[in-house]
Amino acid sequence: MLLPIYIYGMPVLRKVAEDITPDYPELKTLIDNMWQTLESTGGIGLAAPQIGKAIRLVIIDLDPLKEEMPEYEGFRKVYINAHIEEYGEDKDTSEEGCLSLPGLSEKVVRPTSIRVKWMDEEFNEHDEWVDGYLARVMQHEFDHLEGKMYVDHVSALRKTLLKNKLKALTQGKYRASYKTKSLK
Repeated sequence: MLLPIYIYGMPVLRKVAEDITPDYPELKTLIDNMWQTLESTGGIGLAAPQIGKAIRLVIIDLDPLKEEMPEYEGFRKVYINAHIEEYGEDKDTSEEGCLSLPGLSEKVVRPTSIRVKWMDEEFNEHDEWVDGYLARVMQHEFDHLEGKMYVDHVSALRKTLLKNKLKALTQGKYRASYKTKSLK
C-alpha cells in the first residue's frame, strides 16, 4: 500500500522517534508498505516519521545508483532503532534533497564517516563504521529520527533565503509526483 509522504511543517517530522520492539504491531506490513512507497517516489531513503510514525525505522535503497556507484548494486536495507554513536573528523559538502521537501535541494556539510548501532529486520544488533555516500544517506535519514531535517544543517543565510519556500510547503504550495500529506 502506498503511504503519503509527510511534508515539511507536519509536527511528526520534528519529534524524536522512539525505539521499537519485535512485537511492534504489523511491523512487516509497515516495512513492505514503506518499500512500495519509496519505490513509487524515486527516492533512495525513507524514515518512518516521513510517513507519520514517530518510530526509529528507516529503509535505504541504493540499488538505483548502481550505474554510477557499482558498489551499491542490490543494496536495500532496513534499519531499526538506529543511533549514530560517533562521527568521523573529515567532512564534505554535497547536494541533498528530501521527499518531505519537494522541489528543494541544498548543499549540506556532513562528516564522511559515522559509527552506527542498529538492528535489522530480525532484530539482530549491528555496530559498524560506515563511510562515503552511505554515511551521508544514513545521516540524512537518521536525522529524521531525531526530529531534524537537512535544512537544519544549512547556514543562517541560506535558511533566511529559504524561508519563503519553506513557508510555501507548510501552506500546501508545492508539487510532488507522489502522494503527500501537509498542513493544508
